[in-house]
Amino acid sequence: MTKHSRVTVFLTTSVLTAASFGMGQSYAADDPPGTEPSASAPVDVDPNDPDLKLPDGATLAQAKVLDIKSVVEEQSGDERREDTNTSVTLALQAEVLFGKDSSKLGAEAKSRIRGIADEIRTQNATRVRVFGFTDDLGSSAHGDVLSKRRANAVHDVLSQSLNDAGITYEVRGYGEQYPIADNATEAGRKKNRRVEVSFPRTEP
Repeated sequence: MTKHSRVTVFLTTSVLTAASFGMGQSYAADDPPGTEPSASAPVDVDPNDPDLKLPDGATLAQAKVLDIKSVVEEQSGDERREDTNTSVTLALQAEVLFGKDSSKLGAEAKSRIRGIADEIRTQNATRVRVFGFTDDLGSSAHGDVLSKRRANAVHDVLSQSLNDAGITYEVRGYGEQYPIADNATEAGRKKNRRVEVSFPRTEP
């Protein structure tokens, strides 16, 4: 995607769940709207099958399958990539893109965003989401405004680079919502200050 060197820090793969036991519906952790799992449901399971051995009074929760996901992060933490069977999400830390409390992009930041545009073009994506996030320092209202301004700035470079009227963009600023790391530490807050660009993968 870019010409910057990178090191794979971790790669995770998960599939959840064929079925869940409990008294009701089971849910995954909250995600920003539009990023819900999209994998197909598994085969039907007979809730009356004696081999399930449900505890007395328990019922079979609705079956749910989450996308297989791989996560690769640069050693510096500046960039993070998530791939599922249906989509790609690229997250750039705010410090890589912007100055402190700023939404102005520098030359290197624009170069990285143009690299993302190249991948969007390769995937022939026609829907692109650009979401901005902050840490939980400062007021929530300020974080909402700053994250939206930053998402808008990234969108502007993407749309100019792609120059494709057939692409639909969704641009939002979520402020301190949906952290991906612990806001109790500066390392975690740094990861939470980010802009994510996501788009569908090309059908195989």
